[in-house]
Amino acid sequence: MPQTDEPTAAGKRVEDEVRTRILGETAKIDWSELQTFFAAGHAVSVATELDLIEVAYQMAQDNDQLVAQWLDTGKVRVVTDAEAIQWLATDALMWTVVIKPWVLVQPALPKGHA
Repeated sequence: MPQTDEPTAAGKRVEDEVRTRILGETAKIDWSELQTFFAAGHAVSVATELDLIEVAYQMAQDNDQLVAQWLDTGKVRVVTDAEAIQWLATDALMWTVVIKPWVLVQPALPKGHA
């Protein structure tokens, strides 16, 4: 029987369940409420051109190769002091999801634009 890269029905179902769980754990939170995670070095910024759910899924699946690419390009990185200061000053609203020990954050649309 030839091998294929196509996921099995069961594999696809598990993948869908993981993605659904991650989506269900995603929330909008004010940056000010995330300060303890930032102070601990656990806040990870995800570029707005990336899908936060996809990044969380790939991290949860330990897809080191893809995550390394994002890290190398700076699309995924630990939140910088400058970002934290700006987000605090502007009372930024963030999309967040936890992939232990990390809290992935991505700026939401400005308040009033959602």
